[in-house]
Amino acid sequence: MQRRRFLQQSSLASLAGLAFSELNAMPTGNPAPDNNTAFTMDYAFHDGMFAAHAGKSFLDQIRFGYDQGFRSIEDNGLMGRSVQEQEQIGSLLAKLGMRMGVFVITSDSWHWKTSLATGKQEWKDRMKKDCQTAVEVAKRVNARWMTVVPGNYERSLPIGIQTGNVIDALKMGADILAPHGLTMVLEPLSDNADLFLRHSDQTYEICRAVGSPACKILYDIYHMQRNEGNLMANIDKCWEEIAYIQIGDNPGRKEPGTGEINYRNVFRHLYRKGYKGILGMEHGVAGQGKEGELALIKAYREADAFEK
Repeated sequence: MQRRRFLQQSSLASLAGLAFSELNAMPTGNPAPDNNTAFTMDYAFHDGMFAAHAGKSFLDQIRFGYDQGFRSIEDNGLMGRSVQEQEQIGSLLAKLGMRMGVFVITSDSWHWKTSLATGKQEWKDRMKKDCQTAVEVAKRVNARWMTVVPGNYERSLPIGIQTGNVIDALKMGADILAPHGLTMVLEPLSDNADLFLRHSDQTYEICRAVGSPACKILYDIYHMQRNEGNLMANIDKCWEEIAYIQIGDNPGRKEPGTGEINYRNVFRHLYRKGYKGILGMEHGVAGQGKEGELALIKAYREADAFEK
């Protein structure tokens, strides 16, 4: 937070001027043309992140985000959208040459309950059904990655048995996705202590046991900073199994520069390792309205401006 306050104090006047010129100099309300240069890394924004500028329509937000230099999106709730909405999103992404990031393999909240760790058939059946549905959804938006969360601990079972149950369920899912070139990415989380999957080494072990290109790690930097820290070293250790990365500063889970993580160094590290994948912006916006959205864009420009 100290670093964020320093940036705000040192650039408050320039940001205000930037906001005025960007919002009033052009009839569309878009920033000046030199701001639409694509970022070095491929950051993916979410529905609502640019609503103050572009309105409630996700399609309009996608157009606005593209104009700011973003080349990918994420949509956790994509499976809950209508087929028509999915097709519209896919068509627009194709037209703009943008990529689709992750969506969650479930249309309801069962992944956030005690589920796959139990080994019960009902949860495996729901996993199977959702993976089959995800294949069709992915085709509509040209997606490659789907988030999977194994749910909470089953307290009545030893950890080894729970791990085996999770591996069995994921093998089944991988068998459905792999023929279509799709990958489910397992996300270790920090939201509560009841979650079965919380650490990168645990996720690495499970992915190795599943042994499929359709089962890899989603390394969420925000969650891993909270759970284990030592970010770059742990990324290196798990590198062979990491297929997708998400962003969020800590504390607060907002854009880079609002917390303690040195994202410029992290992005440089990923760039030098040859990472060509998406970095999902799964976080909130620190500021309010259009000014907050402009500050978010500026924060990504600053963090992205690392020495190559």
